[in-house]
Amino acid sequence: MNVDALLFALVAGAGIVTALGALMAREVVHTIMWIAVFFITLALTYFLLLAAFLGVLQLAVYAGAVTILLLFAVMVVRKRIFSREAAIGIGAPAVALTFLVAYLMLEMATSVYTSEPGQGYSVADLSRNLFTLNGAWVLALGLVMLSALVGAIYLAHESRGKAIRSEEGA
Repeated sequence: MNVDALLFALVAGAGIVTALGALMAREVVHTIMWIAVFFITLALTYFLLLAAFLGVLQLAVYAGAVTILLLFAVMVVRKRIFSREAAIGIGAPAVALTFLVAYLMLEMATSVYTSEPGQGYSVADLSRNLFTLNGAWVLALGLVMLSALVGAIYLAHESRGKAIRSEEGA
């Protein structure tokens, strides 16, 4: 086993551990922190695959912006709305689906793996593809994410208004 394969195995193992940590955490803040560490391991995977541009995007967008957005949403709501009061109970369908996805990923990985190092890619070509040829789709994705943010703010404001009205009525 060469150094690259060993490093990939370590990063993949850390990714699996952090993903399981996110699933098993009892508090939403702990779940968000596990997800942030998972995003970092995913960025490391991109760097190992010589996709530095995607690794930087992963760090900036997901590990940075999405994690902060989730933490901000928890702070705004100020409730334990996602707290799991009972013992963690992952059902049989979820476990079966997990094993099915893991099996399919292993099958794909064994058929794609080569011992030759990757050639990388042109960042200029990727940028041209994203921002000229598929620019409208990137813009549409941004608008969908913006509408989700507006919806989250509205729901947080609505629940806070109900809490204030119930305190005034008591």
